[in-house]
Amino acid sequence: MPSTASLITKLKLAYPQFKFEQAADYLWSPSEQTIYYTDSSDGHSYLLHELSHGLLGHVDYYYDIELIAMERAAWDKAIVVAKTYDLTIDESVITSTLDSYRDWLHNRSTCPNCGATGHQTDKSTYTCLACTQSWRVNEARICALRRYKV
Repeated sequence: MPSTASLITKLKLAYPQFKFEQAADYLWSPSEQTIYYTDSSDGHSYLLHELSHGLLGHVDYYYDIELIAMERAAWDKAIVVAKTYDLTIDESVITSTLDSYRDWLHNRSTCPNCGATGHQTDKSTYTCLACTQSWRVNEARICALRRYKV
């Protein structure tokens, strides 16, 4: 398996439209056209995943379920890109990562009043199908989830 540095060198040559910058975490920044990465020995999968967000033109989403679809599409693309560099992406990494997004979505959509599942009515608001309670949610992909009854 190539080192992160050698893979970055190859990716910079293959994808000059993107910047690659070392950071504390893996991240695709569409506004900066930058893939942020860490120098971990097991990070090739995440690096290629973030690159795939860029290749697919992922910018933003409105409904939370769209984020899940974008994440799946980025992993599918990363598998294809990995083959170009004779790398493989462990399916357990993909499953674990997607499960974390599914858990995030489930927690956001759980009614703080009765615990039933609600549906998203706009970017940060849900309404319960059982008790009609509405609530607003914060972004919470990196920080703790907060639900506020409205």
